[in-house]
Amino acid sequence: MPPWLLAHVPFKRYLIDVDGHRFHVMENGRGSPVLMLHGNPSWGFLYRKVATALASERLRVIMPDLLGLGFSDKPPDPCVHSLENHARWIGGLIDQLGLDQFVFVGQDWGGPIGFRALADRKDRVAGLVILNTVVGPPRRDFRPTAFHRFAHVPIVSDVVFRRLGFPQNTMALAQGNKLSIRGEVARAYRFPLMGLDNNAAPLALARMVPSDHAHPSIEPLRRSQEFVEEFPGPTAIVWGDRDPVLGGVIRWLEKLLPRAEITHTSAGHFLQEEVPDAIAAAVRRVASRSRAS
Repeated sequence: MPPWLLAHVPFKRYLIDVDGHRFHVMENGRGSPVLMLHGNPSWGFLYRKVATALASERLRVIMPDLLGLGFSDKPPDPCVHSLENHARWIGGLIDQLGLDQFVFVGQDWGGPIGFRALADRKDRVAGLVILNTVVGPPRRDFRPTAFHRFAHVPIVSDVVFRRLGFPQNTMALAQGNKLSIRGEVARAYRFPLMGLDNNAAPLALARMVPSDHAHPSIEPLRRSQEFVEEFPGPTAIVWGDRDPVLGGVIRWLEKLLPRAEITHTSAGHFLQEEVPDAIAAAVRRVASRSRAS
């Protein structure tokens, strides 16, 4: 990691081997564990502002990079990127870190990947904070978004994703405030994915989104939804209402999780860049309630 980038993430950093793959992990603080999982095409850098906002709390904030993204290993075969595989790898990471009674925070693919891993570790989860993600499979009559339909177009999608650095070069377009990802921040998201040897994951993860109900992601998404619906502990949702990708999903989540405390914001998809204090406040509340129970 170059010095200019290290200056943005002044956290403890280390590697953990899971099934022969090395995870890059960042940590900040000490106390009750909080596992924060990002999605496509970002990395743990996405949570740096949230971790800083929680620095005075008795919390151990853990920010791993998904395999294929950030500074974790990048498997050369895009076919290894399945929801079941990612959930198994994250589950292995949770086990190796010995996490127990922890709060989980998930956004984008980090949500269902984490939920599927937690479905096999229900007794070790103390609370949930859900950020602009999906929880379960799509409706029977669903139609994939234009972004995800494009990801399944042969050849053309490979050129745009692999050769032109999509979507990491255009993350600002998914924001409520387009200026929230620019300069060195935008460069920090692009940097780990530079070069054809490093950028297989963004397209592979886009193709992990179901294109129909026979898609291999459907069953693990069902398991994810079952876990979240049945979870008895405190749950909070912080939502970026100006998210052009998943913004409308909040209406379904409001029906699915009527007990969840919901905070609406004017942020976009990568809301950690725009409203880190709102996310930190939700983490504090969930952590406090989980300790009290």
